[in-house]
Amino acid sequence: MGEVKGMFDLSGRVAVITGGAGLLGREFSKTLAQAGASVVVADIDERRGEEVASRLLQAGLIAVFAPVDVSQKPSIAAMVDSTLRSWKRVDILVNCAALDPKFETGRAPEFSTSFEDFPLEAWDRALEVNLTGLFLCSQAVARPMLDVGQGVIVNIASTYGLVGPDQRIYQREGQPRQFKPVYYSVSKAGVLGLTRYLAAYYAGKNIRVNTLTPGGVQQAQDPRFVEEYSARTILGRMARGDELNGALLFLASDASSYMTGANLVVDGGWTAW
Repeated sequence: MGEVKGMFDLSGRVAVITGGAGLLGREFSKTLAQAGASVVVADIDERRGEEVASRLLQAGLIAVFAPVDVSQKPSIAAMVDSTLRSWKRVDILVNCAALDPKFETGRAPEFSTSFEDFPLEAWDRALEVNLTGLFLCSQAVARPMLDVGQGVIVNIASTYGLVGPDQRIYQREGQPRQFKPVYYSVSKAGVLGLTRYLAAYYAGKNIRVNTLTPGGVQQAQDPRFVEEYSARTILGRMARGDELNGALLFLASDASSYMTGANLVVDGGWTAW
């Protein structure tokens, strides 16, 4: 049993989680910290990021908050530099930061925008965060990973990067048509391509790069949306916030040591039929 537990042990390793204050990011930060890693909760939201890091510290875990805007190269460089000053290395990068509009009352006005009228500004901003951000963050940690001779990058995608959104579940009778925005599917599909490219590029360098593709996670969505989404999954429900943690730890740890360039799908069966 000790050998099995050891495969998931991250003691002595340093993990950076972008979007670390978000719905999945805070779960991932806790999971990697509980596995023994020194965790950098990197997020543009300073208040929530500080709260996440503080809770981990109060639990006796090792964590710090680092402000970062993943669309800005100088901001990423400052975040990585502060990490290196503290621990001299970066072993794990979880690229979790993303613009992900939620189907909730009073949020995400782009849901009401058709493809034909979708604003270029919204498209550009989303790709800056969802795809260019992954490129810049991976680029920034690659050199320190090469310096220590090892590294793991986990990119967070979405089932909507594998299949098109079922736009029917966003419609409401008597209301204007609503749509999952085009940028989300396109940027998440790009994450898969970037993963494969980086995995192949770092062949022989002991840097592994994989994708984790989650399905929908339940939070404060409209009850009818939850019902209609759930009906399209084999398991008949959306994911809880903590149900991606095991898959993330697997990809970040030595348990997945023979795995690179791959995509681990955890979607309740959404894409299986």
